[in-house]
Formats: sequence, structure tokens, C-alpha cells
Amino acid sequence: MRRRQFLQSSGLLAGALVLPNDYLWSHEKLADGDYLTFDFHAHPGAFYARNTPEDPGAAMLNSTLNAMKTGKLSGAFFSLVADMKVLQRTPTGIKPNGNYAKGEGWLEYKRQLNLLTEIWKANGIIQARKSSDLDMAFKTGKTAAFISVEGGDSLEGDVGKLEEMYQDGVRSVQIVHYHPNELGDLQTEVPQHNGLSPEGKEAIRRMNKLKILIDLAHATYETTKAVAGMTDTPLLLSHSILQMEGDRPLAKRAITAEHAKVIASTGGVIGAWPSGFNKSFDEFIDNIKRLIDAAGIDHVGLGTDMDGNFKPVLASYDELPKWIGALKAKGLSDEEARKVAGGNARRLLAKVVG
Repeated sequence: MRRRQFLQSSGLLAGALVLPNDYLWSHEKLADGDYLTFDFHAHPGAFYARNTPEDPGAAMLNSTLNAMKTGKLSGAFFSLVADMKVLQRTPTGIKPNGNYAKGEGWLEYKRQLNLLTEIWKANGIIQARKSSDLDMAFKTGKTAAFISVEGGDSLEGDVGKLEEMYQDGVRSVQIVHYHPNELGDLQTEVPQHNGLSPEGKEAIRRMNKLKILIDLAHATYETTKAVAGMTDTPLLLSHSILQMEGDRPLAKRAITAEHAKVIASTGGVIGAWPSGFNKSFDEFIDNIKRLIDAAGIDHVGLGTDMDGNFKPVLASYDELPKWIGALKAKGLSDEEARKVAGGNARRLLAKVVG
């Protein structure tokens, strides 16, 4: 049954997809003591801003790379920011600031890709391209570094560029960010495409074919439903959190339980986001439990937005053991904690990326 048929027959929100046994990745493959851990969304050292007026310098990068070792981070998506040069920070959040001229978005993608490659070479970091790279990193105590791109703006409507991105090693593309683009609608701006545009639909088909993980962070509910209705692979929503009552920073970036269930219905995973939307680390743990209640234990992971986050309540990979301990203290079993820490991410990578 194709995904569209499944979603129609199940009413889309009837519950999470029941996965066959060979789809699941057993926690028993993990070492008894250590946990495989994975971050769906990270900007170590805000590397994308290097050599710009917003460059934070080398200290942040060095600190984060060291914390990856001491916190035993098994893997992460290092995310380029496609629309970085057409955004501005305002007192009320990040807003679009103009548009790329033809070709500028692609040049910016290549600039950031080169920066990331230089950083990896200088620090002995190995680029990961498949799920077995994550397995090897876990076994050897290293970090598997995958490339993702935040926003489809670099494509400039030409989805054929996804082929070159894949050859560059990109294994996840978040179709929208803060700047409106040709692919779909985002949470923080007025909708333009009624969800997903024709170019966006073609991008989804190309990513399915290439085995690029589709990331719906920042996408509207309508965009997410449209992608879920046509994808052949499970989806990712790399960094978000469930809506809560009261005055909350970044409230537009939170999702409803129904939104979370759309991702889960494809067999996908949502990265719990430790942003300043959460008033404390303890509340973040409670919000992860709420997300698990909505989407299911097999559909929740971690998306820190490391070094690009707003007032994070989990601000360093040194805190990963504390985070796992807090999940268990709040009632998760060891098996459940292992799934959220990285088991669900590993399963998703194996299914989509290979």
C-alpha cells in the first residue's frame, strides 16, 4: 500500500503506523552501559556564520566539539542554513530580509559546505553518509557527522540540484526555514502555496528517489499533511515541541498533537527541541513525555539546534547523560530511553538513507 493510500484509509490521524518487526532496530544491539545518542539538528560553533559579521569565533566550535566527546554523542546532522544571508534578527524573532539574486542561494550553500569540510578536516571528523557509519561511530566512541540543509532556498526552484547535493553528502533537507521559498509554506510567515507547491512536490519525489531524509521542521500543518500524503519514506521533523498555553517565546514554532501524529503515521521521528520555549530543563523533560504520549515512543528523538538555539535549556552535549537520566527518572524504561536517545534515529536513517 502506498503512503497516500494508507493515509486516506486511516484518516491520517487515526494513530501511528504499526511497523513490521524487521523495521524496528532492537536496543539489544547497544552496549550494556553506553547509549547510542543522536541529534537531528545542530549548528556546531555556528559554523555557517564563519567569516561573516555574526561569526562567534573559534571558542564556541572548540567547546562544542569537545562536548561531543565528553558527552558521548554518537551522531548528528550538522545543518547548513540555506537562507542565512536573507534573514535578520529582530526583537520579536528571526525575519526575512530581502531575497537572493539568481544564483546567490546556491553560492551560499557551497560556501557553507566548504566551511564545514574545512572544519572536519582540521578536527579529524569523518563525514557520515549511511547508517552503518553511525554504528561504527558508536562502537568506536566517535561522532558520525551527517550533512543536512535547513531550508530549500539554495535550490531556487530547481530541484535537479538535489542530485548534486546528494553527491556532496547531504542526507537530509529541511524544505523550509524562516525565508519563504518556492517549495512550501512555513509556520512563521503568511502561506503562499496552500501547503506544498508543484516544485515542492517534485522535490519530495526527488528526495524519495535519492534517499534523502525529508525534514518538515518549520513547515505548516498543511505542508506537513501534503508531504505525508505523497512520500514513500518516513519523515523527520528535526526540532519542535508541542504547543502549551500561556505566553511562550517561539510559540509559532510549536506543533499540535495532530501535527505530531502526521509525522508518526509515516513511521517518522520528531526531534524534541530544548529551546527557550521550555521554561526549564525539567519542563523540557515533561514536554518530551507529552510528545511521546501524542506520537508514540517509537517516534520521538532529540533535535537540539545546538549553537543556533534561543535560550536553550540543554545547552551542551555534556548534558546528554543528565538528559537520559532525567528521562528515566520521569518514568521511561531503559528500553524507552534508548529509543529516544538514538535508537529511533538509527532506525530512521537505516530505513531512509540506507
